[in-house]
Amino acid sequence: MLAFSRLWCDKSACKIGATNINSSKKINQNDIAIIGGGHNGLVCAYYLARAGLKVTIYERRNIVGGAAVTEEFHPGFRNSVASYTVSLLHPSVIKDLGLYERGLKIIKRPISNFLPTEDGAYLKLGGGLERTQRAVSQFSRKDAERLPEYYRRLENVADVLRQLTITTPPNPKQPLQAGKAILKQAWPVISGSLELMNDFRALFLGSAQSYLDRWFESDPIKAAFGFDAVVGNYASPKSKASAYVLLHHVFGEIDGDKGAWGHAVGGMGAITTAMREACLEVGVTIRTDAAVQQVLTEKTRVTGLVLARGEAVSANLIAANVNPKLLYQQLLDEKQLQPRFKQKIDDYRCGSGTFRMNVALDELPDFTCLPGKELAEHHQSGIVIAPTLAYMDKAYVDAQQNGWSENPIVEMLIPSTVDDSLAPKGKHVASLFCQQFSPELDNDRDWQDHRKAAANTIIDTVSNHAPNFRDSIIGHQILSPQDLETKFGLIGGDIMHGNMSPDQMWMARPAIGYGDYRGPLQGLYMCGAGTHPGGGVTGLPGKNSAHEILRDLEMI
Repeated sequence: MLAFSRLWCDKSACKIGATNINSSKKINQNDIAIIGGGHNGLVCAYYLARAGLKVTIYERRNIVGGAAVTEEFHPGFRNSVASYTVSLLHPSVIKDLGLYERGLKIIKRPISNFLPTEDGAYLKLGGGLERTQRAVSQFSRKDAERLPEYYRRLENVADVLRQLTITTPPNPKQPLQAGKAILKQAWPVISGSLELMNDFRALFLGSAQSYLDRWFESDPIKAAFGFDAVVGNYASPKSKASAYVLLHHVFGEIDGDKGAWGHAVGGMGAITTAMREACLEVGVTIRTDAAVQQVLTEKTRVTGLVLARGEAVSANLIAANVNPKLLYQQLLDEKQLQPRFKQKIDDYRCGSGTFRMNVALDELPDFTCLPGKELAEHHQSGIVIAPTLAYMDKAYVDAQQNGWSENPIVEMLIPSTVDDSLAPKGKHVASLFCQQFSPELDNDRDWQDHRKAAANTIIDTVSNHAPNFRDSIIGHQILSPQDLETKFGLIGGDIMHGNMSPDQMWMARPAIGYGDYRGPLQGLYMCGAGTHPGGGVTGLPGKNSAHEILRDLEMI
């Protein structure tokens, strides 16, 4: 890990208290340094530069984008290497950065999910409420009838939380202001119906299993919805508070269609390429191959950075778009941190149980439950291999005991079915997003020695449902939890930059007293997914952090 810290730079934010800043002082050229060019770092930089500040991004890799990039992983085959689907990108970020005007195009899935069942049948979700009800009624008429009410109740909670995502959490170190802010932010729930209050309680404190059991009786529909509760969550659907993660994944929208998911044409890198263009247009300096080795400090404030090549860079403010553990445990001298704060960061939990593969295919998967190699709508959806909540629970238990599950949870997307720029004619690329895989193997085992075996387990799992899958593979890319950390700076392979449990959300992300994007040193901010509102390609941590920086500089 220490060797890795000398090579890494991804995202960042920076901050200095308003009482410590002379707002009339002219900002120097090296005024704001952003550690890392991931999507939140780009968003933060854009808003700061648009306000007239001089901003420089320092990115470890030779391209910006962090985990939202498109790369060739096999000759002639390109794909979204890590982050692989879009929905959560906030409409205000799309609009403010002019992403559509810069060529970004997002294609909605014709249906949201295709889920093969244990008995050789399948469930399709999406394509409109009535169509989904007809599909669910094959398994339970009662469940089909309950769907509209389920959607309504979930959406009522999501609407409240959507507003919360664009609001800076209160800081309890400022009791009076925090009290007012807590009341204001909680008011939609406090003033709401008992129904809304009960749903909040169930979703924030309960398990996904208990929540879904209250609504539905059939395994396929519970599995289709329950999958969202384990995405990037190293936990069982029976785990306490797993219901919140289910909720987090319904926040998104595409062109006003709430809850919709889609493909970015050109891969996820098309999003960050457009963001990069927006940054350059407003004067952001972007330095790639510029790994940050150390954050420089003097007394109680930050003063600059040291790059891995030995170059020192001065900066009045620093915004860190990296995992909080990476920032505070690897880039800062621990002597600069108060023991109580250091303990909070030590206790911050990371590790999403995620394993990623990108696969080049000679032909489309031919599913036993829905035969055919010709392009069909289920090939364009999210293909979920996890037929029951019990299957998901066993995957987690297996991973805890053995390092990874014998029957992992797999979501497969085949973006080349809607974007022919990703693969040669007649060929395809598939993204395999897989759970559950222990962030660290026990008994002195190393992921480098077991990544291929785990990948084979994943391929076998898909082939059990689509027998032609293994033989159709031309090439593949393997990203174990360790690979995700090494390549993208995702500590413990955590795609969310920290567990998305209620005790690590809102004003407790990454720690109570530091949930408002401000670090423990003057001039230091955080702007990555380790801050509110958390993981996913939203752009909101970057936007919200920039807002607080500008407010401290009295520029808004």
